[in-house]
Amino acid sequence: MTSLHRLTALALTATALSLAAGCAAPSRSGSVYSDRDARQPMQIQTGTIQGVREVRIERAQPTGVGTAAGAVVGGVAGSTVGGGRGSIVGAVVGAVIGGVAGSHIEKNTSDRPGLEITVRTDDGRTLAIVQEADGQRLEPGQRVRLLTDPRGQVRVSAY
Repeated sequence: MTSLHRLTALALTATALSLAAGCAAPSRSGSVYSDRDARQPMQIQTGTIQGVREVRIERAQPTGVGTAAGAVVGGVAGSTVGGGRGSIVGAVVGAVIGGVAGSHIEKNTSDRPGLEITVRTDDGRTLAIVQEADGQRLEPGQRVRLLTDPRGQVRVSAY
């Protein structure tokens, strides 16, 4: 492989890995706020936790970035196998394998552990809120606050 080919392969690999790093979904934790949440008034209700269940939060639509990045990396890596037609076949096989691997990596990095928290509010309503698990201890019988932002998104926080 020539120096130019190696440099091109390295540049494509670096670009693909940078794109794959952008696959992570924003946090849905009760303790993490985005910059657009700051300085926004939130409506507060109080209540008591009735139950907590572990769930998995997955991205609704994969971005495809993991698949594309994996295909590029796999194709570049595969093209270094053999010469002539062998490198073409290697590039195609590498791109397919890389694309499948990249898709799995994207799914595993964007899915997050979560909690389904059932709360009985002080005004008698029962609500279930799903949020990312963040180490905050939430248990049945515990008093909590429900914070509703201007977009209608609700988070549970310890009282």
